[in-house]
Amino acid sequence: MTDSPMRQPRAESGLLLGVAALVYLADRLTKAWVVANIDLGEQIPVLGDFIQLWHTENQGAAFGLLQGGGVLFVAIGLITLLAIGWVHVTGRLRGGPAAVLLGLVLGGTLGNLTDRLLDGSVPDFVSVGIGTLRWPTFNVADASVVVGILGLVIFLSVLDRRAAASAA
Repeated sequence: MTDSPMRQPRAESGLLLGVAALVYLADRLTKAWVVANIDLGEQIPVLGDFIQLWHTENQGAAFGLLQGGGVLFVAIGLITLLAIGWVHVTGRLRGGPAAVLLGLVLGGTLGNLTDRLLDGSVPDFVSVGIGTLRWPTFNVADASVVVGILGLVIFLSVLDRRAAASAA
């Protein structure tokens, strides 16, 4: 059976869903552990002052941006899920790397969307920095979405360069 442009190979679909499931599970488990074991606002050094577990609640976007935009972020999450489904089903991006990157974004989006729908906020707990100079706290879902999107940008620019080189 050949792959039509409207159908992804099963292996790619399985890879995308498998990565998404692993990210979602890791996100849910780590957030549950933090909520159960670290008081809100408590900071626990992991690697000295550089990396800390710091339980915070985020009502904004990834890394604490745009606080209080709950309904907006639920809408963005739902649009993201639809976009990932459309890109995958239509075959706009093909191959294992694309499936992994889309899976990272899908799993992370589902993780934070679950928190927003159930609790209205997202637990964040990873803090990196020195003293008061710190990156905003984040979680597994945030990291997965950011890595997935940056990876997709790089992946798409490599594809564009290859297409331009083959057209020349």
